[in-house]
Amino acid sequence: MNNFSLSKNAAERIKFLLNKEKPNSFFRISVLGGGCSGFQYEFSFSKDKNKDDVIFKDYGISYLIDETSLSFLSGSKLEFVDELGGSYFSINNPNATANCGCGTSFSI
Repeated sequence: MNNFSLSKNAAERIKFLLNKEKPNSFFRISVLGGGCSGFQYEFSFSKDKNKDDVIFKDYGISYLIDETSLSFLSGSKLEFVDELGGSYFSINNPNATANCGCGTSFSI
């Protein structure tokens, strides 16, 4: 079984951002080819659910991950980091063998 989770901080930030989107929008997490290390994370909003999307529900919000991306993200957790230097989403991915300094790129 593929599993993925959100930290409470990530869920609160997603709720805040969803309030600025069109009603009934979803937060989408994807893995795309590219980036410094071969794969990169993408965070976006979508009004539509695709056929291959899996819906997750945590902390009162629903979010989407497509099945292909989920195969790279199994066991991962989305964090929201708020530091003096900036705020950003970060994925703690146990499947990644290397991460790029940018924090959005990884290899398996």
